[in-house]
Amino acid sequence: MAVDPASGPSRGPSVVEVTDATFEREVVARSAEVPVVVDLWAEWCGPCRTLGPILERVVAATDGRVALAKIDVDANPRAAASFAVQSIPAVFALRDGQVVDSFVGALPEPAVTAFVDRLAPPATEADRLVAAGDEASLRRALELEPGHVAGALALAGIVAARGEADEALALLARLPETAEVRRAVAHVRVGAQPGAESPGADVESRLDELLDRVRSDDEARQAVVDLLEVLGPDDPRTAGYRRALASRLY
Repeated sequence: MAVDPASGPSRGPSVVEVTDATFEREVVARSAEVPVVVDLWAEWCGPCRTLGPILERVVAATDGRVALAKIDVDANPRAAASFAVQSIPAVFALRDGQVVDSFVGALPEPAVTAFVDRLAPPATEADRLVAAGDEASLRRALELEPGHVAGALALAGIVAARGEADEALALLARLPETAEVRRAVAHVRVGAQPGAESPGADVESRLDELLDRVRSDDEARQAVVDLLEVLGPDDPRTAGYRRALASRLY
């Protein structure tokens, strides 16, 4: 049974180095799941080197309730241009794709902590149960908060790992559709396919065989979509197979 590592109790990495290519996914889309603090910096910027470690410590202390996205403005001009900054370091907070707060310059740690605290919802009892990570704690967390994203993802990973795909999919169906949830669903469905433990080295032969049937076979079409979701946008094969799927359907 294929299980998405992201379906564990973790809410994803707290600190991500963002590029022009990953900006939409790691900043805009991610901010629909958790508030994202964006740190615009450069190697030559002395105040940036002072502020960076402070941001990392403060965000890490939220235990995943806030994420930090670091953007090197010299290496990633398109992502940096999204914020129209005049000087760095510049820090922006996004929620649901919108900037909700910001500051410029290297603030002291108490001020940075106050900035991040305004974004981080206080930990609930369900959060604490999810952090424990065992099945009983996760089930109790979802009794308290049925829509707890991290809890549902974590429990879905556990039940999928022992072959209970239907329950895993039912847990994930409670959640708003996001990139993380779509990928978790795809992992469960791929793992539930007979003889398919993971995409593995034979993924290309599997995709080629499925593509021959997608025009008239809804299950084959869904299997291709799921496999490409599991591979992810950074896999060099994904774009080519997405084009191949489109050419066969249209």
